[in-house]
Amino acid sequence: MNVASKNTVSRHIALIDVNNFYVSCERVFNPKLVGKPVVVLSNNDGCAIARSNEVKALGVPMGAPWFKMKDLARQHGIVALSSNYALYADMSNRVMSILREYSPDQEVYSIDESFLDLTGFKSRDLIRHGQHMRQRILRWTGLPVCVGIGATKTLAKLANHCAKKRLVFNGVCNFNTMTQLELDDLLSQIEVGEVWGIGRKLAPKLQVLGVNTVLDLKLANPERLRQQFSVVLEKTIRELNGTVCIELEDIIPPKQQIMSSRSFGQSVRDYNSLAESITLYMSTAAVKLRKQQSLAGAVHIYIRTSPFKPDNPQYSNGMTISLPCPSDDTRQLVNFALWGLKQIYKPNYDYAKAGVMLSELVTAQSVQTDLFCVQASPKSIALMTAMDSINRKMGKESIKLASEGFKRPWKMKQGNKSPSYTTRWRDLPVIN
Repeated sequence: MNVASKNTVSRHIALIDVNNFYVSCERVFNPKLVGKPVVVLSNNDGCAIARSNEVKALGVPMGAPWFKMKDLARQHGIVALSSNYALYADMSNRVMSILREYSPDQEVYSIDESFLDLTGFKSRDLIRHGQHMRQRILRWTGLPVCVGIGATKTLAKLANHCAKKRLVFNGVCNFNTMTQLELDDLLSQIEVGEVWGIGRKLAPKLQVLGVNTVLDLKLANPERLRQQFSVVLEKTIRELNGTVCIELEDIIPPKQQIMSSRSFGQSVRDYNSLAESITLYMSTAAVKLRKQQSLAGAVHIYIRTSPFKPDNPQYSNGMTISLPCPSDDTRQLVNFALWGLKQIYKPNYDYAKAGVMLSELVTAQSVQTDLFCVQASPKSIALMTAMDSINRKMGKESIKLASEGFKRPWKMKQGNKSPSYTTRWRDLPVIN
């Protein structure tokens, strides 16, 4: 093929990504934040997990601890917000439902990213199609997005990167409309670390081999790099050359393990506070378990002190309990978890974190029973269904186990959390 001719591709895959997602969600409901440097902090307001472009321009890296940023924040007026996961999840669902109208083949890749297969729409002007997506999402949700289109998922991710970083594309970059010469010239200007799956750890190793840009990686020998690294890197190289190796997942497979854990807002010593936290985390995990229509065959719990306080006495321990019969009943799962907690708890330690994990998951329809396995009663199933329905309709924890506690002095710090604008009635914005 003439390198100056258009790419002849069989697939047109798009990646749609919300710009600075957490920050953008906050700005939708608080327009005063637009144009200001904003960071969203992790659990217990620990470190930056989302940064506005203004904060990125100040050189603040992802994951920077908040306490190290405070002088810079005072100097430049950085606004720090606690994570509002309920708001972000709801806004994500709205974006994904809008994108579903643009293609029947969708893979929700993360909370702020979605792949669409647009191959069936290739007769259309896909750049205009992408602009229509951007305008509708902005108009219906207030969130800014960028669109990248390529012959494979890896190229679509890279095109999305270009759509974000290069103003010439106006938020939509379609590699499939470029000539091979134009595309290679563009790839030669992008560092290899920007490729999906390469990142900061693998990039230096590739640079030692003279692979500095995306074009260098595209032209590399896939078999040789597979021997030196992995089959994943071989697939990446082939995808950069337009061969589809990673298909869209239309149906997200059920999780094989479900974990729920948090660091405490303040250290915990007494058993009752630990029991409250374990009950809360298990209740959260059980809801996720029922949502994917699975049953758990084993429960794992753990507690630990803070490794960041080496002068304090250190202790950590965990325990896995096999269930006599797989279950999704919150009450049963909590009972087993609390039994395990009694076995591993030791007094006079400052505990900093606790967590639970559900494993040996099976679908409710395929569970194998024996003579000693008692199946969940209709009353149990009806109770769990009612609890989930009430909490979906009236808000999280509208109904819960009393052993979750009410005051929760140990709960994680969220001193700068915005209201739950879209998921709690009393937090609905009011316009006078």
